[in-house]
Amino acid sequence: MSDLETRKGQKSPSPHSVTGVILAGGKSLRYGRNKALVEIKGVRLIDRVVGVMSGIFHKLLIVTNTPEEYAYLHIPMVEDLIKGLGPLGGLYTGLKTISDEAGFFVACDMPFINSSLIRHMIETGKEFDAVVPRVDWKIEPLHALYHKTCLPLIEKAIEEERYQIIRFFDEIRVRYVREEEIRRFDPHLRTLININKPEELTRAARLAR
Repeated sequence: MSDLETRKGQKSPSPHSVTGVILAGGKSLRYGRNKALVEIKGVRLIDRVVGVMSGIFHKLLIVTNTPEEYAYLHIPMVEDLIKGLGPLGGLYTGLKTISDEAGFFVACDMPFINSSLIRHMIETGKEFDAVVPRVDWKIEPLHALYHKTCLPLIEKAIEEERYQIIRFFDEIRVRYVREEEIRRFDPHLRTLININKPEELTRAARLAR
């Protein structure tokens, strides 16, 4: 039986069979300091992410190379198994570490992630290796569902020094969640906002108000 045939016989994943993985390993070079710990309305970015993710998933994992900064969260953490690979390294580490067959990965600097959208993406993940938002030409690989079936292709990408996550998408089964589908849950597409620069934090604070 082929892998695809096997996957067709499986039930769609649910939040109870998926681990929520928060990527907090970036150096925040464009921001100038650890952006995960900056605040919007008195709440740290990573705390906002954890608050939403903990309401969805039975297990959480933080991938970070500075675990001491997040010890107060009392969430399991792991450092990159291969350092220096950027987000691809976080994806690889998360999938290698979790015991579930899939992980929902989000970046720590996304202050408006939407629990209804995340649940929808998980529930529609049958027969796919990854479920990823796409608005026009922009793909958001750090707000996405990945199954462990991606691991061989990720390992191949690492061996070939192809460190951009989307570079291996042509070799897996990806379901792209299009703009009109996202807007059913998030009319203003706020869930895909991330914070890379101080001025983006200012804009996000205005939106939060």
